[in-house]
Amino acid sequence: QVQVEESGGGSVQAGGSLRLYCAASGDARSIRCMGWFRQAPGKVREAVAIIDADGDSSYADSVKGRFTISKDIAKNTLYLEMNNLEPEDTAMYYCVASRVYLVWCHISLGETDFGYWGQGTQVSVSS
Repeated sequence: QVQVEESGGGSVQAGGSLRLYCAASGDARSIRCMGWFRQAPGKVREAVAIIDADGDSSYADSVKGRFTISKDIAKNTLYLEMNNLEPEDTAMYYCVASRVYLVWCHISLGETDFGYWGQGTQVSVSS
């Protein structure tokens, strides 16, 4: 089993930055694909950034050039660096992980491709 827990959310003004953290525990070495999803009030949950076992990453078009996903294998920690934040980035952010071999660990994956979810961390961006 794997557990993931997010931290680092908060409130910032537009143009500001935040860094999200996701600590993986349990059988973390078995994780093959990780990422971040978000859900804004009244909107569907969407993938924001995905990273595969080799460190290759992909992003939603809305965050390209502003967000960076990375991981520290030794610390079993996933990061999401968010810069130039916009009010539209306001959402609950979820860390996700999959132990299943996926042919393509990519931003096109959906919610059901990830078996492990954190409780979420809130990001609020004011204009």
